Amino acid sequence: MSLADLYPSKKIILISFIFFCTACKVFAQNNIFDQKPEVKLRYYRDVRDTSVKRRFGRAAAELGIAEITPWIFDRYVANKDYARINWKSVSHNLNPGNWEFDNDPFQTNQFGHPYHGSLFYSAFRSNGFSFWQSVPATMAGSYLWETFAENQAPSPNDFINTSFGGIVLGEMTFRLSSRIVNNRQRGFKRQASEVAGLIINPMRGLNRILDGTWGKVYGNSTERDSSKIGAEFDLGGRIFNSQSVSPFKHGRFGWFGRAALLYGVPNEGFRKPFSNISITAEFGKDDSSSVNVISVYGSLTGWDVSAVDQDKIEHLVILSANYDYIRNQAFFYGAQSVKFNLFSELKLTHGIKITGNLGAGPILLAAVPDQYTYNSRNYDYGPGFSVNGGGTIRLLNRLSYSANYRGGWMITIDGNKSHYFLHTFSNEVNYMFIKGLSIAAESGYFRLEGNYHDYPDVNKKYPYLRISTRYTIGNL
Repeated sequence: MSLADLYPSKKIILISFIFFCTACKVFAQNNIFDQKPEVKLRYYRDVRDTSVKRRFGRAAAELGIAEITPWIFDRYVANKDYARINWKSVSHNLNPGNWEFDNDPFQTNQFGHPYHGSLFYSAFRSNGFSFWQSVPATMAGSYLWETFAENQAPSPNDFINTSFGGIVLGEMTFRLSSRIVNNRQRGFKRQASEVAGLIINPMRGLNRILDGTWGKVYGNSTERDSSKIGAEFDLGGRIFNSQSVSPFKHGRFGWFGRAALLYGVPNEGFRKPFSNISITAEFGKDDSSSVNVISVYGSLTGWDVSAVDQDKIEHLVILSANYDYIRNQAFFYGAQSVKFNLFSELKLTHGIKITGNLGAGPILLAAVPDQYTYNSRNYDYGPGFSVNGGGTIRLLNRLSYSANYRGGWMITIDGNKSHYFLHTFSNEVNYMFIKGLSIAAESGYFRLEGNYHDYPDVNKKYPYLRISTRYTIGNL
């Protein structure tokens, strides 16, 4: 896939993380955490922003630019063989019977394709189309690339990763970039927010330039995004081990950083797609790659199932779209899934609050490492099913304890005959000694079990212990 050359995977993930931190800094400078939503409708449905004129022609042209730019780079700069297309290759690719899974590198398939798809999605989303109206454009862009831009057979894994992953990353970056820019702001902060918005979502930034709204001071529309946002940043040390049940036995020590961003709250506007987004990114050069975790959760719709006084206890069922990317010394994992999630909150007396969550749903497609390799590829592809559960106890907004489990099962449809189990568990104690600053200690593990038909089974573990200083903005 061409984006491996145009967007080197390790660099683009690390740069994305830096941009993510920059955006949060701009959020803090704008003091948006104290703003209250202009629209607080719990059942707000998906609508397009009527302040932005819907332009189908320009959206289609920008999708075409997102298609042809990487192809030109591959063909005339990188001189890649797969970019040498002709009518024979196009005719071959138009036959649905010729589709087959490819053997591109893991990072290209699991990050490069979703990022490319986010450009297709944003071409329409930033030109006045709603979430659901932009979804078909992403799928069309993915199909066009697979069919016309490469002489290799179209890949079902590429189509799913580009389409579903592009929608998740596209809506996430669209909402973040929209949230950053305040049209009433002036001066350096305004320009900084415009640049940050362009970096996070290039298509939206481009359209602001074309529309003449970049840097222009005018009143915000009633549809302007005013969702609550919170962020927390961790910096500390970790001990981890890819071969032992204990991180201390022959474990390695290194520094790490982590950022978590929460956009919106689950119980407001939950009928509108991506009214609540959670993003987590973790990095540390001491491990196998610079970026170890990228996880994105976006709500699609929801239902209030509370049966008693909501001031004390509340239950919500949320349907979500999820994107996961894990890479550590024990193994790597990438997946896209849909889940039904039950969120509960119980407010007790004396400043005690308990929150819990349960989730389950299908994994559309997962990439799991295969040490025996298959078709020159070191990972297998397949669908599966995932579950999760956890809870947090908070005391006086100072001391908290949380425990979380995530599990997944995947059966291989392209690779060595096998099935896999993935388990992750974490528990954390956090104490806030002054407002916004706290100390956190977390222990847990990642575990991957590979069960093969023709080879010995594989069991890989990654236990760890992290201790960090945490800076929190807003209410997470």
